[in-house]
Amino acid sequence: MSPVERRRSPRIRLQIPVFIRGVDVTGTEFLDLTKTLDISAIGAVVASTRLLCAEHTVHLTIPAPSPSSSGTVPPETPPIQARVRRQQASGDVHLVGLEFLKPLD
Repeated sequence: MSPVERRRSPRIRLQIPVFIRGVDVTGTEFLDLTKTLDISAIGAVVASTRLLCAEHTVHLTIPAPSPSSSGTVPPETPPIQARVRRQQASGDVHLVGLEFLKPLD
């Protein structure tokens, strides 16, 4: 069975800016702005300049526009918790495969 056939949820190639917060392999806490390269209901691949610890949990937050007075835009997006499942070096960045602890609705 090919990897595409084994997927639990279809992937979409979509670049979304996200803040990623966690602890890198040196034990340093960080908050970086990066982007997704693809995303599904159960995970995402993000580009990171940091080497992360496998199986550690990180928090993703999607930057929101300034709150509007109309009330149609939510004031903030709650963080999405994800577990680091894999990493691959690609030039000066790491492609980090994340699995969401709770699938997206």
